Amino acid sequence: MRKRQYRIGTRGGPLALKQAHELKGRLMAAHGLDEDCFEIVVLSTKGDRITDRPLSEIGGKGLFTLELEEQLSDGRLDLAVHSSKDMATKLPDGLYLSAFLEREDVRDAVIGRTAPSIEALPEGAIVGSSSLRRQALIRRLRPDLNVITYRGLVETRLRKLAEGQVDATLLAFAGLKRLGMEEVVTHLLDVESFPPAPGQGAICVESRIGDGEVAQLVEPVNHAATHAALLCERAFLKELDGSCRTPIAGLAQLVDGTLTFSGMILKPDGSEAHEISAEGDPAKAVDLGTEAGRTVRERAGADFFADWT
Repeated sequence: MRKRQYRIGTRGGPLALKQAHELKGRLMAAHGLDEDCFEIVVLSTKGDRITDRPLSEIGGKGLFTLELEEQLSDGRLDLAVHSSKDMATKLPDGLYLSAFLEREDVRDAVIGRTAPSIEALPEGAIVGSSSLRRQALIRRLRPDLNVITYRGLVETRLRKLAEGQVDATLLAFAGLKRLGMEEVVTHLLDVESFPPAPGQGAICVESRIGDGEVAQLVEPVNHAATHAALLCERAFLKELDGSCRTPIAGLAQLVDGTLTFSGMILKPDGSEAHEISAEGDPAKAVDLGTEAGRTVRERAGADFFADWT
């Protein structure tokens, strides 16, 4: 690699910074580069600044990436690092996801104040979550619970929990592990009964199409199995027009050379769900996810999507 300074864009929260520094460390190790070859550029996004409303009301996932993508497009950044589950399925013209770091644990974690698990919560307990998928899955398991929208950084949500604003909340276990906060978890949910969001647990790198130098920079840190899984999951999401406005779960995994996929779509109130399983060649990950999305859409029927906002 030509020795110069690469500018890595990121959001400013503790988890986002951990992810940016993880990427920087992997790039340094892969190429034998010094720390001064990288500058981490912190940007505030609209999604971070507006925390009193659901994402579905203010524009969806793109609000966590807009400012980063603007600076990436015009050359002020060389690459941007994101949580994969925050990425819209359609990226701005000229940008693409150039690498995926090896995926962390995909499970959701319960942090309970009055009971350790969803099953153990008393009737009518308040559970806070910003994710429509988590909200729908909680309502599917426990229709008697009071599920409310609950946004903010990890530390903010835990503070609100400690203050008694909710009885429990759910967070991605991967993020808690990266922050060294596993001790707050009171229960881990299995992926069969509580499937994760497409992209959950995976850090992705976004860069400019045609920037061969950056493509060469990130190629050694791209994890092939994670990349195939994410291509499949994002294709499933795209086929269903998935965003922060839609309750969709999906998980692809490479097992003995075969890519296995399971997906679920839900009514927002959890009253109805449709599941799909498929497997195939990891080289055809996009086709696998697209076909799974098309199949589950046909099974559900047009009426199922009528109340998706």
